[in-house]
Amino acid sequence: MFITKKWKNTALTFTALLAIGLIAGCGSQKANNDTSDKKTFKIGVVQLVEHNALDAANRGFIDGLKERGYVEGQNITVDQQNAQADQSNLKNIAERFVSDKDDLICAIATPAAQTVANATKNIPIVGTAITDYKSAKLVASNEKPGGNITGTSDMSPIKEQIDLLIKLFPNAKTIGTVYSSSEINSEIQVNLMKEYAESKGLKVETATVSTVNDIQQAVQSLTGKVDVFYEPTDNVIASAMPTLTSITDPAKIPVICGEPNMVKQGGLITYGIDYYKLGIQTGHMAADILDGKTKPADMPIETAKDLKITVNKKDAATLGITIPDDILKGADIIE
Repeated sequence: MFITKKWKNTALTFTALLAIGLIAGCGSQKANNDTSDKKTFKIGVVQLVEHNALDAANRGFIDGLKERGYVEGQNITVDQQNAQADQSNLKNIAERFVSDKDDLICAIATPAAQTVANATKNIPIVGTAITDYKSAKLVASNEKPGGNITGTSDMSPIKEQIDLLIKLFPNAKTIGTVYSSSEINSEIQVNLMKEYAESKGLKVETATVSTVNDIQQAVQSLTGKVDVFYEPTDNVIASAMPTLTSITDPAKIPVICGEPNMVKQGGLITYGIDYYKLGIQTGHMAADILDGKTKPADMPIETAKDLKITVNKKDAATLGITIPDDILKGADIIE
């Protein structure tokens, strides 16, 4: 066939453009693949109940992840769930996280961690606001967990808290404490407190509760028998501190608390941990797992790094108590 020079040049031009288009198309496809390769991690967060300490740990966890580059809406999706202290809710939430194939679960408080641990042995779990992982049968040991669970402990500095109590109330003879019978973390703290207090010549009277509805009666059963209350980081008590202090304040009985948020809710004083900062620690541990740097089995349980005295001056005035200046110095003051 006869082809003119003009048509020959046109055909060559079309062929070149077609080749460029194919190359561009391949490049575009590669770019799309690069974008799709950036995984978005699914994270489930289950909180036992709503109260200030657990809320603070939850916020800290999310902010800790953010500090490490894991931001909701960018490279993580977060499914936030609160069980409202209901065991059936906990079970349903845990099962849903597993069926959704979440990449990591954060369990806030001991009962939440125990329920999630029963639901999966494969998905990494980081816990926070848990007193003793080993006693709660969550890990083989706090130094080397050995399974799919790790996290941060909110174990209180109990000896230092009782020393503070003795310094403030040197004439006290009997300590009262009310705690949840269903929380192993509370039982551990009360036993440690009792052992140390008795070594200092103090008597300890206890009463247990199952729900917040039992608190009033339990506190009233100890009023008149005790000089001061000590309340551990118990989730039932922490969620209803105003109920407790509505009885102790009129009776002029001070309440030494396990952590600062309980003081903010009406207690007198604590030397305790910052739950928000504890949550940040937990978020960093989760980020190490998502980064692929390590696995829960090899991550020792971490303890709180920041402790502080918190004083409720309003409650001190209600009780007619003067807090010494050396205790107030450097303390967080609630007016």
